[in-house]
Amino acid sequence: MNEISYMEQVLRLAKRGRGYTSPNPLVGSLIVKNGHIIGQGYHRKFGEKHAEIMAIDNAIENCEGGVLYCNLEPCTVDIPDKKTPPCTNRIIQEKIKKVVISTIDPNPYVNGRGISLLQKNNIDVKVGLLSEKAISLNEKYFHFTKTGRPFVHLKIAQSLDGRIATYTGNSKWITNNNALRKVHHLRAEYDAILVGIKTVLQDNPSLTVRKVRGNNPYRVILDNEFHIPVEATVISDNYPEKTIIFTGSVHNKEKKDQFMQKGITIISMDSNPTEDLNLNRVLEELAKRRVTSLLVEGGGEIFTSFVKNNLYNKISVFTAPVIIGSGIQSIGDLGITSLAEAHQLEKVCIKKIDHQILLEGYHDFQSVIP
Repeated sequence: MNEISYMEQVLRLAKRGRGYTSPNPLVGSLIVKNGHIIGQGYHRKFGEKHAEIMAIDNAIENCEGGVLYCNLEPCTVDIPDKKTPPCTNRIIQEKIKKVVISTIDPNPYVNGRGISLLQKNNIDVKVGLLSEKAISLNEKYFHFTKTGRPFVHLKIAQSLDGRIATYTGNSKWITNNNALRKVHHLRAEYDAILVGIKTVLQDNPSLTVRKVRGNNPYRVILDNEFHIPVEATVISDNYPEKTIIFTGSVHNKEKKDQFMQKGITIISMDSNPTEDLNLNRVLEELAKRRVTSLLVEGGGEIFTSFVKNNLYNKISVFTAPVIIGSGIQSIGDLGITSLAEAHQLEKVCIKKIDHQILLEGYHDFQSVIP
């Protein structure tokens, strides 16, 4: 195997931690000695061993003189509230001779310090191998670390004519079960899902992970006038502590107290009942709660607000070959009068899921580059 093959295996290992490591990144590691892999590991869960330590601990022989492959710069001792020992110290202690890294860690407490410390201890360091793939893998972590705001991903399921529901609000199901399984994979990889109150009232979604294995994300509800009913699934199911409601001034104190006693978080914001909640403030409040990534699932007014305010980083549009005609638009009026003002997506990828088309692209890819 060559260096690229080793790093590709590192990235595959890192992916095993999807949905479990946030707010930490996804990291995999291999140790190669005399042309053979002698140890491997990945960061399995936030608070548990880092990938490099797992690879060393799992090694079948002494690591001295070996080469360590890792998709992210090894961490140092300076990170506050760190739950595990610094990886650089252990690498030095084991007398590993070379470290091959895909990308630096943008965390200001690392950001080249790990590399510098290794080099000061006569360890050869190579940076940049498969960096683009490594950046894509940890796009949420890189964006949150650089900006202090959640990575926002819009997920839209629509008809061929751009409708997310009929004019009566019926939307189950525009896309099929395989597309829904892809959506549940997305849910498992994000810290939180966001919908507006109209989606809750119309569809009564659970916003949980069901069709695949994974942790349930936070359910974020934008409900300016606090209309959410007590019998809504996100209120009455077994995961009330996973529900966060953003609302304006709450007049029904009894209802608010009842929700909070169940473990539901209610964040009151100063807003006019006729106006939308301030999305910038919503993202700021979520960031305070270490929500590093946000999957926005609807409805049309919510999608429109995020796009209009340039508050999204990525978009996934599932398009089914059905025509609805008069119905609810996926994205409404943006005030655009010329094509020069239109939102241009970057790094677009198009996939086929049975008879449906999935188009994915970035609105602001630069925000994830470390």
